[in-house]
Amino acid sequence: MEAIPWRDRLRQEDALLEQLAAQTEAALKRRAAALKDGAAELGSVYAVAQDIGLSWTAVARAIKKHTTE
Repeated sequence: MEAIPWRDRLRQEDALLEQLAAQTEAALKRRAAALKDGAAELGSVYAVAQDIGLSWTAVARAIKKHTTE
């Protein structure tokens, strides 16, 4: 069996990294939307943070950074 040339392997890995970056960005947007929904349901970002064990600033930053509204 012939080894794949390093340039081809590099291209494959670059393509995989691009796919993973796109999937990560989509997941961050969905996560932020869920946090925003949680804030609407519980009444505040602080309540969401307390419920899931994060700081309120981390929750607020995620919502602000990854939602458009």
